[in-house]
Amino acid sequence: MVSSAFFRRCNNVIFLKNNNIQYKTLTHAQVFTSQETAESAHISGREFAKTVMVKIDGNMAMAVLPASYNINLKRFRDSLQAKRVELAHEDEFEDLFPECETGAMPPFGNLYGMEVYVCDEIDEEGNIAFNSGSHTELIRMSYKDFKRLVHPRKTHLTH
Repeated sequence: MVSSAFFRRCNNVIFLKNNNIQYKTLTHAQVFTSQETAESAHISGREFAKTVMVKIDGNMAMAVLPASYNINLKRFRDSLQAKRVELAHEDEFEDLFPECETGAMPPFGNLYGMEVYVCDEIDEEGNIAFNSGSHTELIRMSYKDFKRLVHPRKTHLTH
């Protein structure tokens, strides 16, 4: 029997390979917070990007910010000139990512028909690392390649 981790890895790998992206996969201890993931994978909290699911005026979207930062919903809302921005509850989005463990989805919102917003503090000249769909594996790639693939909107997400 093939594990669900195999399918998560394959979906991400196919997407990256089809777009000629150089990347690395890193395995780490099973942890559940972004700070723990960064620590377990020996990656700085600024390079490891967490994906936070939000609803913007009722539409599901992804907010991507360094693990060591916290989202500021008021600042995010103001930067978008939206009426309402709120955190999405797990039961509102877990079915959108059937191949992923809840809370470990990669920030490839474009594959799911949703906007991706990136924190303006993310280093555009460096690398970005993020969950690959599981709580034990991540993907590390250049931010320039991530930007080319995902076309995120850079905005104010934090304090």
